Amino acid sequence: GRKRADDRKVINGILFVLATGCRWRDLPERYGSGVTAWRRLKRWSEEGIWEQIMESLRDCAYNDSKFSMETVCVDSSFVETKKGEKIPLTTATRERKV
Repeated sequence: GRKRADDRKVINGILFVLATGCRWRDLPERYGSGVTAWRRLKRWSEEGIWEQIMESLRDCAYNDSKFSMETVCVDSSFVETKKGEKIPLTTATRERKV
């Protein structure tokens, strides 16, 4: 079978998608396959592994003084569609969802 994609490369790809909002299929080649990244995120999330990865990254950033929780911004203006793509909520849609 195929050689397993490197976890670090996949994590960097997942973080790239989450940070930029690009579609999984548009993930730059340097991060490997967008399908692989999406599947790993799904599996890791279901198994609680993704939360552990994020906690570990947060702890490393805190220890290196590269991260501060003084200011936090959460963007919740996107919802998942049937194909997993993100679409912006309109004001009317947002009001109906609340």
